Amino acid sequence: MKMANFDVVVPKLGESVIEVTITRWLKNEGDTVQEDEPLVEIATDKVDTEISSPVTGILVKKNFAEGTLVPIGKVFALIKTPDGINVPDPPPVIEKTSVAKPPFVSVEIPGSPASFSVHDDSSGTRFYSPLVRSIAQQEGITFKELELITGTGKNDRLTKQDLLNYLKNREATGSQPPMPAPPIAVSPETQQQVVPGNDTMIEMDRIRQLIANHMVKSVQTSPHVTSFMEADMSKVVAWREKNKDKFQKRENEKLTFTPIFIDAIAKAVMDFPMMNVSVDNTKIIVHKNINIGMAVALPNFNLIVPVVHNAHQKNLLGIIKTVNDLAARARVSKLVPDDISGGSISLTNLGSFGTIMGTPIINQPQCAIVAVGAIKKRPVVVESPDGDSIAIRPLMIVSVTYDHRVIDGALGGQFLARLVHYLETFDANQAI
Repeated sequence: MKMANFDVVVPKLGESVIEVTITRWLKNEGDTVQEDEPLVEIATDKVDTEISSPVTGILVKKNFAEGTLVPIGKVFALIKTPDGINVPDPPPVIEKTSVAKPPFVSVEIPGSPASFSVHDDSSGTRFYSPLVRSIAQQEGITFKELELITGTGKNDRLTKQDLLNYLKNREATGSQPPMPAPPIAVSPETQQQVVPGNDTMIEMDRIRQLIANHMVKSVQTSPHVTSFMEADMSKVVAWREKNKDKFQKRENEKLTFTPIFIDAIAKAVMDFPMMNVSVDNTKIIVHKNINIGMAVALPNFNLIVPVVHNAHQKNLLGIIKTVNDLAARARVSKLVPDDISGGSISLTNLGSFGTIMGTPIINQPQCAIVAVGAIKKRPVVVESPDGDSIAIRPLMIVSVTYDHRVIDGALGGQFLARLVHYLETFDANQAI
C-alpha cells in the first residue's frame, strides 16, 4: 500500500516568536491522532500553548525530545495519513534527554586581547547563536561582558532582542550589566539550595524569570511617575448589581468591573491619544489602535497580561466577552502568543485582592498603566445647589503610572481626570 507522509512543522506564533521549547508530548509514537487534536505542548518566551495535529493519521516519529528548542518552521513530527495506515512497528519513544551541546566556537572581538570561546558546558557559560555572536563582534562586546547580560531564552539563553535591548540601554545610560552574585552553597544531603539561617531557596520557574527580567528592564528604561484620583463608583456599582444575576443566567458568565474599566480607558485614550504611545530611541510612536492589556493573576501566583485588541471598536458587551474569554484561557494556559502581544496601554485591578491603591510598573514598551483599587464605602461631602451634605458613597482610588520621558504631569493628570469622569457618569440605565 502506498505510504503518505505528512511533515508537521512549528507554526508561526506571532511576529516576535522565532523558536519554541517542546515542554511535553501529548501523543506517543504509534498513537492515532485526529485532525485538530492537541499533539504537543510548547513554550515560547511569552506564553505556553499547544500545537494541534493538522491531519488525521498515525504519529510515527517525534523529531525532538522534550526540553528541546525548535525554530519556527522546523519539522518536529512525522504523521502517516490514512493512505499509509498500514505502517511498521513504530520506533522506540524518544526519552527525555538533554540537547546535544554545541561545538566549541571561537569568536574574535575587536579591541580584546585575544579570541574567546563561547560554549555551553559545566563552567556556566552559555551557547550563543551565530547571530548573537555576530552582533557582539560588530559592537565590540567582550566575552566577559556578554556573559553578564541577562538572557530571557531557554536556560537563560541570550536572544537577539536581549542583546539589542542591552545595547540600546548601554548607549543611552552608559550602564554595564550587574556583576553576578556569589554562588550559594548547595546542601549535598538534600540537593536544595540553602542560605544562612536554614532558609530554603527555591528556583524561579520560567514565567517568574521572564516577569523579573521584564520588571527590572522597565524600571531601568522609564522614569516612572504616578498620579492618583478618587472616583465615585455609585452608578457603576448600581448597574452591575442590577444586571449581574441576569447576565450570569443568560450568558453563563460573570459580570465583573474589569470590562467597565477597559471601556472607560479606551474612551479616555481616544480623548488623549498621546497616552497611547511607545518610545523608539528619540522617536515617539503614536499607536492608532487602542490595545489594552489586563493583568491576570494565575493560580501559581505568576502574572500574565492578555490584550483586549481594538477596545475602542467594541461595545461594552463585546469587551465583556473578550475579557472573560482571555481571563479564562489565561488561567488554564490556553493563551496563544497573539493574545498577549501588541498592547499599547495596560490595566491592573489591584482591588481584586482588597488593595486600595498602588503604583504598578509600566509594561514595556508601553508608556502608561492604569491601576484601580478596591471599591470601599466611605462618608464623603456631597456638594449641591442646596448646600453641602455628608453621604455614604462607594469610592475607588484610580492611578495612572506613566513614562515621564514622553508623558508629563499635565497630560497624565488630564487623562486621569477624564477616565474618572467616564466612570462617574456611567449610564446606569443602559441595557446589555
